Amino acid sequence: MTKKISATAMGIVLASGLVLGQQSITVKGSDTMVILAQRWAERYMTAHTDVTIQVTGGGSGTGISALINGTTDICNASRPMKESERGKLQEKYGSRGVEIKCAIDGLSVYVNEKNPVKELSLEQIKNIYLGKTKNWKEVGGPDRPVVLYGRENNSGTYVYFKDEILEGADFAATAQHLPGTAAVVNAVAKDPAGIGYGGAAYGKGIREVKVRTKADSPAYGPTMENIRSGKYPISRFLYMYTRTRPTGAMKEFIDWMLGDEGQKIVSEVGYFPIR
Repeated sequence: MTKKISATAMGIVLASGLVLGQQSITVKGSDTMVILAQRWAERYMTAHTDVTIQVTGGGSGTGISALINGTTDICNASRPMKESERGKLQEKYGSRGVEIKCAIDGLSVYVNEKNPVKELSLEQIKNIYLGKTKNWKEVGGPDRPVVLYGRENNSGTYVYFKDEILEGADFAATAQHLPGTAAVVNAVAKDPAGIGYGGAAYGKGIREVKVRTKADSPAYGPTMENIRSGKYPISRFLYMYTRTRPTGAMKEFIDWMLGDEGQKIVSEVGYFPIR
């Protein structure tokens, strides 16, 4: 089917709305990375008017599926791709995909600002989300049942938290799994008994608790200094994936994100640059 085109003062425009000759890049995946990806796209398009970048979230799993299905150019993921996912890429495209580390995230644990609990150990966080610790008074808080908030299971943050904090065990049946880190923050901000987890860049309107590796070790917050030194125990890389080695406009965009200007935006948004 032939696309209709029409002439405008800006040039030749396709029925899709793109100017003829303009490069289009699609980015899809991690909700943790949406704010960062949108900021990257906006800043880049301002200086590169011949490029259109479309950014959507949906979760890391959704982005990886889109990469495998050929419906996105770049997948954003807050977890590494699984071996089975790389196998699907290999089968379909003859490539296991290209992994690009683009930022560092200190995964935060959120509580309501009215909650007096300021520190938790990894073991305490684990027991809270497994449903073994049911009342805040068990960890030094008020006599109030703990209300659990977290991410949906297609989220890379959900997978990371389950694998690294819960050590592969299932979340308590009472946990409420919400679509996006912003929704988790909003829920905890409104619920004095709530606890949630998500990217450090989303920690607004709530308090990020300091985390101890062991019961008797010092507690640290998710600051750049603590994450870079390894003192904060819950941190991870944020990734971009492409089907094959990037070329053309996509390579130029990725190189820019990894460069000085792109990494400066990482810090502006609230994450941590890779260099």
